[in-house]
Amino acid sequence: MPEVIFAEGKTEEQTLHLLAAQRNCEPGFPALATRCPDGVLRQAPSWFETEPVLADPIGRTVIVGALPPARGFVAVLTGGTSDLPVAREAIATLQALGAGHRLIADVGIAGLHRLLAHLDELAVADCVIAIAGMEGTLPGVVTGLIRAPVVGVPTSVGYGVSAGGHVAAATMLACCAPGLSVVNIDNGFGAAAHAVKIVARVHGD
Repeated sequence: MPEVIFAEGKTEEQTLHLLAAQRNCEPGFPALATRCPDGVLRQAPSWFETEPVLADPIGRTVIVGALPPARGFVAVLTGGTSDLPVAREAIATLQALGAGHRLIADVGIAGLHRLLAHLDELAVADCVIAIAGMEGTLPGVVTGLIRAPVVGVPTSVGYGVSAGGHVAAATMLACCAPGLSVVNIDNGFGAAAHAVKIVARVHGD
């Protein structure tokens, strides 16, 4: 697992220099920066003219370098469209680390039939990342329905009493469906890093 650059709190120039240093240090992996400001997203293609660059303004991620071949299957679920920034951060991490994925958005418990329509697909996933704000019920429901490992990601989406994701995090941590792992609020990167380790074990590394 290579180092990843957390851009929040850094200057744009610091982040771009660190991306370049990371490419030189570990050329076998693409370099990944998360929580990138707009300036980094705009400048990255011109800083790395000879390399492929994926800059995602929704997930606020930048990947520099060719993506490794994808293996395995991680399903990335969101409760709603508002959870997509966290999901896109997770997807960029999966791409950079060589895990196959599919995004299945808007399958929260407000429309449970939408989740149930994907159960056959979820049953064959190596791992599921379930992302939800508000009261954060989705990961527990998914864990109770399938055998694959589930990683819950609480998001800071929600009305006042949701307390910036603390209610969703508490719901996931108190879940009675056994086997649910939970990462920090809005931590799409951490969820994907965990999922990549599962994929590596399943597929022989």
